[in-house]
Amino acid sequence: MGYSTLRGRSLLSLRDVSPDEIIELLDRAADTKKRAAHGERVPVLAGRNIALIFLKPSCRTRVSFVVAATQSGAHPEIFGREDIRFGVKESVRDIARVFGRVFDGVMFRGFEHATIAEFARYAGVPVWNGLCDEYHPTQILADLLTLRENFGRLEGLPVTYVGDGRNNVAGTLAIAAAKLGLDLRILAPEPLQPAPESIAELSAGAESPHASITVTASPHRALADSAAVYGDVWVSMGEEEQTRQRIDLLRDLKVTPESMAATGRADTIYLHCLPAFHDLDTETARTHPDILEVHDDVFEGPRSRVFDQSENRMHTAKALMQLTIAG
Repeated sequence: MGYSTLRGRSLLSLRDVSPDEIIELLDRAADTKKRAAHGERVPVLAGRNIALIFLKPSCRTRVSFVVAATQSGAHPEIFGREDIRFGVKESVRDIARVFGRVFDGVMFRGFEHATIAEFARYAGVPVWNGLCDEYHPTQILADLLTLRENFGRLEGLPVTYVGDGRNNVAGTLAIAAAKLGLDLRILAPEPLQPAPESIAELSAGAESPHASITVTASPHRALADSAAVYGDVWVSMGEEEQTRQRIDLLRDLKVTPESMAATGRADTIYLHCLPAFHDLDTETARTHPDILEVHDDVFEGPRSRVFDQSENRMHTAKALMQLTIAG
């Protein structure tokens, strides 16, 4: 293992890292995935301790970081919302300094980006954003690895995100597009489109000549020749009171076999950050049967890569922890 410029650094947003550093993370993730497939474990974090803070609940983030830490030789310790009550009897900066003295790295899944940024400022050890209201970098690293596995490249690759274009996944995909040259199309109704100034800022500062970010309400424009169709839930965590409004805005953008055919490509894949509403096997879907953002035939079909994508959360988490702690 050689020197990495990522050593000792936090990842709060993909804005924090260069295109070369993102590729380094993806390369390390691909290598650890290959080694794991052959039963090989590389305990480069032996004797290290990792804190996992969950102010928001999680499935994939929790299992991916726990297994990634364990397979890397580290001990993960999980802290729920009731374990750390920021600002109730102790400030963010004081808790951060406690954690920084005893842990070698901290995964933080929370709400306001400013809270995670303040924690990282005072912790003195690498802090990784497992999700906040504004960014979701660990998810997008897994997405990029999945895209590269399927198409062998990222520059110029057409990818269509379908749904709420203002959320943390769409926003982080846009940052990745500007850095790595994706041809990103954000398909969303006008009320759910990202702020034009944010897209203009990313486009103006794009670090790849192939980068393209298009925001549109036209399925034809967004889907034509797209290599990947990326779905997401219509109602983000904490916005449940807006469920009916979101269904009314997004029902015509449900991803169906016809949507996939509209790309005109036989190799188009379907991605989703999960959890996904694709059948009536959940309480939420039974309560709101028209909330399904993807047809079950797509989600369960041969073009779906959602569980490859989910597994890649673990491999990219492993790469992130290894490179930022051990280099």
